[in-house]
Amino acid sequence: MESFDVPAQESPWFWRVWTIGRLKLTPLFLATVVLPTAIATIYYGLIASDVYISESQFILRTPKRSSEPGLGALLQGVSLSKTSDDSSVVQDYIKSRDALVVLEKKMPLKDAFGGRYADIFSRFPGIIGRDGFEYFYRYFKNHVAVDAGTATAVTTLRVQAYTSKDAYQINKNLLEMAEKRVNELNDRSRQDSLRYALAEVAGAETKVKAASIALSKFRSKASLFDPDRQSNIQLELIAKLRSELIAKQAQLTQLRMLSPQNPQIPSLTASIGALEASIASEKGGVAGEKNSLSDRSVEYQRLALEQSFGEKLLASALTSLEQARADAERKQIYLERVAEPNEPDVAMEPKRARNIFACFILGLAAWGVLSMLVAGIREHQE
Repeated sequence: MESFDVPAQESPWFWRVWTIGRLKLTPLFLATVVLPTAIATIYYGLIASDVYISESQFILRTPKRSSEPGLGALLQGVSLSKTSDDSSVVQDYIKSRDALVVLEKKMPLKDAFGGRYADIFSRFPGIIGRDGFEYFYRYFKNHVAVDAGTATAVTTLRVQAYTSKDAYQINKNLLEMAEKRVNELNDRSRQDSLRYALAEVAGAETKVKAASIALSKFRSKASLFDPDRQSNIQLELIAKLRSELIAKQAQLTQLRMLSPQNPQIPSLTASIGALEASIASEKGGVAGEKNSLSDRSVEYQRLALEQSFGEKLLASALTSLEQARADAERKQIYLERVAEPNEPDVAMEPKRARNIFACFILGLAAWGVLSMLVAGIREHQE
């Protein structure tokens, strides 16, 4: 095929490139456009296997729980309550090595990806691939996609396989495995909550027991059972002794005025002295001395306060234990299926015409760039 002669000095170099490329099948054009497009046409038209895609959708939910003060709120804080974190855990598990190991036990996975329905370039291990677990794991991850929706929190699971039955079966098994993992997370969370609540109850019981024993020993040692009541009794006794003392003192004064030589005066004087000594002794027992009632009452109140605090802590721990047991009867998180896995009846991949056309466009772009580079070099040499 002949080209039009355009003088180099009258035509820019890129115009010459365009003219020559338009009219001649140069080796560069053949190498960058014709050959790749022909290979793509042969592969996608005759060799490439159909790829079936099975989809399912699910969402993780957490039942609403009423807020509780104290230890109950603490237990709610330690439990798994953030569905976003749980969703990430499930997504990571689906594409994990553990999931692949379990899935291989459920179905012949290597036969699904390496059977006769997969072309020689797509199947596992391929032409020059290695048949090892890590290589198969990489291959598996390329055929499983887990997309979490940011707006709706719905997670979509997509599985690619070379038959519709295999794609459906893999998706179904992965979804069941995800549900099982969620149940395991529930069981672990329930066990942790119950273990924590039981430990709190045991600790509170120990504190109450220790405080009760300490208070009982102090009562026996100090002969003090109820400081308030005992102090009231002693104060009543002091008041009674004071009244008797006042009466005796009045009687003594009267006798001294009327009959200074009365023989009862010495006995009254002795009685008054005895009453004053008794009052002083009772006062010392209530307050003022080292082993007085008030001094012993301080230690008693401290021990009684410890016992009261321990009893309240035990009551709170028992309430939290009941709440933990109630929570153990229900799921803290659960997987709800939004869309069941489908068994596709049409292969959605590969996009044969699109891929061939894309190869052709990329080849044209490469040919254009390389042609301009070659023409520029020649122009520079001239």
